[in-house]
Amino acid sequence: MRRLAILLAVLCAMTPTDRAQAQFETRIKDIAAVQGTRGNYLFGYGLVIGLNGTGDTLRSAPFTQQSLRSMLDRMGVNIRNIDARTRNIAAVMVTADLPSSSTPGSRIDVSVASMGDATSLTGGTLLLTALQGADGEIYGAAQGAIAVSGFQAGGRNETVSQGVPTAGRIANGALVERASPAQFQQAESIVFELHNPDFNTAVQVADVINIMAKQRFRMPIARELDNRRVLVRLPAQMPASRIIAEVGNVRVTPDTSARVVIDERTGTIIVGRDVQITPVAVSHGSLNIRVTETPVVSQPAPFSDGRTVTNFESQVEVYQSGDAIGVVAGASLQSLVAGLNKMGLKPTGIIAVLQAIKTAGALQGELVVQ
Repeated sequence: MRRLAILLAVLCAMTPTDRAQAQFETRIKDIAAVQGTRGNYLFGYGLVIGLNGTGDTLRSAPFTQQSLRSMLDRMGVNIRNIDARTRNIAAVMVTADLPSSSTPGSRIDVSVASMGDATSLTGGTLLLTALQGADGEIYGAAQGAIAVSGFQAGGRNETVSQGVPTAGRIANGALVERASPAQFQQAESIVFELHNPDFNTAVQVADVINIMAKQRFRMPIARELDNRRVLVRLPAQMPASRIIAEVGNVRVTPDTSARVVIDERTGTIIVGRDVQITPVAVSHGSLNIRVTETPVVSQPAPFSDGRTVTNFESQVEVYQSGDAIGVVAGASLQSLVAGLNKMGLKPTGIIAVLQAIKTAGALQGELVVQ
């Protein structure tokens, strides 16, 4: 009961602005990443076997035939002078994402995609495939049955397909053989990189970390380097993993730029909460033209040499729709949305109005058109 009373007293003492800011607080680990803990991409070339006649045509995919001969040669089977015609095998590329926390012996997921003219990988099994990084070193090995979500079926006159049957996934299909060394293990400091660079956000992150550090270690440990990086010094006898965990759970209110994002292809409009509109008069109308053609039969006179023909009578209607001039102004996102909604504009109309408002200099923010 005492804790509840204290919480109610704190909420009552908060101003509406403080309550609104508290709603947008987020953890530092959700807006920033530790420098040096990124993952790495892996890839490899392999063969999928066990396909039910849906594999590569060896004549059309010579690399599949060459890979099949090389594999059998290593097993003591010589088919160099034999024209193989199997369609139960397919050449594939295998890709994976190696997390920074992976250690030798751990498992990761892999994706498999066909390279030749195979029609489906359903029921196939990937043979042992080495996965290498950009530096050419082997970091893992993949093998296993492929799970394909798409399918394709049909006959001579019709084909039904869903998804992509020539690509699949193997859950935990790769064993990690070599892990990327974490660069912060022996470092005296770590750096947090913001996903959305902003000077105000970087300063706030450093401040809230120092508030936590003064209570925890009796000393400040963070300072902003630029609009993207925040440096955190490691206290004595404190491992980096523990500092990352404690700092990641600290909450901060990130600052964002006033921005309006428009996707003209889909009619999507995203307006940031800090976008402001200075008073501006808006009138939006459209010109509509409708053309109607009515068929009319022309019948010749009896006993004449004429022919019955069909003519068309065209009727053109032109009208222009639009509301009266309205005034849109406001210092918040709610005022802008309310003003545009009162005008009854559709997404395409709102896009045109926002572009015109930006050209007039009344939109105080960045306009991004995709």
